[in-house]
Amino acid sequence: MRPTPILPPPAAPIKKRKRRSWLLGFLGFGFASAVVMFLAAAAVAGFFFWKVSRDLPDYESLAKYEPPVMTRIHAHDGSLMAEYARERRIFVPINVVPKLVIAAFLSAEDKRFYEHGGLDFAGIGRALINNFQNWGKKRPEGASTITQQVAKNFLLSSEQKLDRKLKEAILAIRIERAYSKDKILELYLNEIYLGIGSYGVAAAALNYFSKELSELSIEEAAYLAALPKAPNNYHPFRKTREATVRRNWIIDQMAEVGYISGEQAKAAKLKALTVNIRPFGTQIYAADYFAEEVRRRLMEMVGEDGLYGRSERTGIADGSVNGGLSVRTTLDPKLQRTARKALIDGLVAFDREKGWRGAVQRIDIAGDWGTTLGGVEIPNDLTPWRLGVVLDAQRGKAVVGLRPGRQPDGSYVAEREAVEIPFEEMKWAKTTRGAPRAVNDVLANGDVIWVAPKDAANASGTWALMQIPEVGGAIVAMDPHTGRVHAVVGGFSFATSQFDRAVQAKRQPGSSFKPLVYAAAIDNGYKPTSIVLDAPIEIDQGPGKEVWQPKNYDGVNSYGPSTLRLGIEKSRNQMTVRLAQDMGMPLIVEYSKRFGVYDDLLPVLAMSLGSGETTLLRMVSAYAELANGGKQVHATLIDRIQDRWGRTIWRHDNRECTGCKVEKWQGQAHTA
Repeated sequence: MRPTPILPPPAAPIKKRKRRSWLLGFLGFGFASAVVMFLAAAAVAGFFFWKVSRDLPDYESLAKYEPPVMTRIHAHDGSLMAEYARERRIFVPINVVPKLVIAAFLSAEDKRFYEHGGLDFAGIGRALINNFQNWGKKRPEGASTITQQVAKNFLLSSEQKLDRKLKEAILAIRIERAYSKDKILELYLNEIYLGIGSYGVAAAALNYFSKELSELSIEEAAYLAALPKAPNNYHPFRKTREATVRRNWIIDQMAEVGYISGEQAKAAKLKALTVNIRPFGTQIYAADYFAEEVRRRLMEMVGEDGLYGRSERTGIADGSVNGGLSVRTTLDPKLQRTARKALIDGLVAFDREKGWRGAVQRIDIAGDWGTTLGGVEIPNDLTPWRLGVVLDAQRGKAVVGLRPGRQPDGSYVAEREAVEIPFEEMKWAKTTRGAPRAVNDVLANGDVIWVAPKDAANASGTWALMQIPEVGGAIVAMDPHTGRVHAVVGGFSFATSQFDRAVQAKRQPGSSFKPLVYAAAIDNGYKPTSIVLDAPIEIDQGPGKEVWQPKNYDGVNSYGPSTLRLGIEKSRNQMTVRLAQDMGMPLIVEYSKRFGVYDDLLPVLAMSLGSGETTLLRMVSAYAELANGGKQVHATLIDRIQDRWGRTIWRHDNRECTGCKVEKWQGQAHTA
């Protein structure tokens, strides 16, 4: 029997290898590449974000926000006199801003302000789509939120760079986390520039409409909200159409959001764009010299930053004054107007004695003479004087066309005015040929002249020929018991010359110094009945100098022995010099210091006749002391200064009255 053969095991079946799909490989490679690229981009973005974040400004400084605000100068009755500031701004808390104004700005700038967290992604997406659709057709549309604008305006620059925009976005998110929405909106509404020197909504309402925020209408609030993007592009006069279109669009947005009704929006859009530009400069008539002297004194007391405010947007917290002062002055507006009129009348009367110096210039009166006359530069503070041109010079009268006024947009009014000047009102105008006999002797057609109504309150009455005096002068009115200066007129026209002849000009007081010499005599043993010789006197002034021989006013007569009272009454020069010689000039020098007239008077006899130079304000102060019973007074134009928070930082009356608030008198001493 054969053994069973042992067969080898069957070979395992060979599995066919499936071919790998090329699509899956491509997708896998693409996914891996995308992950790598994402990680690389994230790393680059993270590095860039870290680099940008390193030098971000400190957004926490916004908590100490102290913007430059206006220093306001008031007369003693509270009326506004002048304003000074680097930026014309009136800070208002958010709870004072009317809801209508807030609605207008939110509708124009950031509808979703109270919904987003600093960045409006919906707005960004919408802007990207619109910009893509309008590429090359319209200006790119932005999507900055109010928070981003706060970050840009306070902490960054306005340059158009990617890193600046990234910083702005980062800061906006951080600001949203650190501050409430109302605080952010308050910063924005008080910081933005709205044209014609207006910073913040309160100053803009005042400068554009002469109104407070609470008085603004829908169309006025909407116009202000149109200005943040580009104030010059929506100027009320130069760009009226564009401004109206933008204003009406904002009104529509207000209605769409639901801030106002459709009927209100329709009525507001029908109204024309009208503004009432508030005039800058001194607000009280004829108070320019007074306001300027107050400004100079404030500069000395608190410095430039204290007066105008620092340029930094945030407080330094060093306790120093940072603008926004409220200054109560001693000015009496009524007395100031009276003083101005008295000075002008006096200077004009004196100048007329010297005769007529001729017309200001000559112009061609053919065609529209009003436009030509309007081009002549003139001072703007000579009201009720008017510049005019002679249209018809007759024998008995002259017909004078008046310089046309300007409209708010700067153009001249279309109406032309003319007045008649009778010959009686120019008889004073003598020339080198003598006194005039007719109007033709003084004026000719085309002469540009100054005219004014004889009664300032009645422009339809008689008008007179005027000319600007060549002589100067000044007036100071002071309360002799307190030193409070109620009026200062430093010259004929502040617009022509800002040099203050009352405070800055040093002049010889002349005989007005004599009462101080006689006061020194009375205080040192002389009596009103004391006899002093009024006779010629010769004073040796030293080697090589002429002998000084003072004379009385008439230059001839001397009146012999006279009493002190008669000497001051008649203002005798020779008598005064003898009196000064008898007392000794060192004593007069001492009294001139006590009266505050001079700081260091030269001790020579000529000074007893007022030869030394001093200011009018000092002389008025000295006379005030005479009227005040010999008690010293310190001249002041300022009563009180308060900082932006209402704290009094200076006052003229520095007396302390600790018991002034007690309910009744219980034997306590009187305040000095």
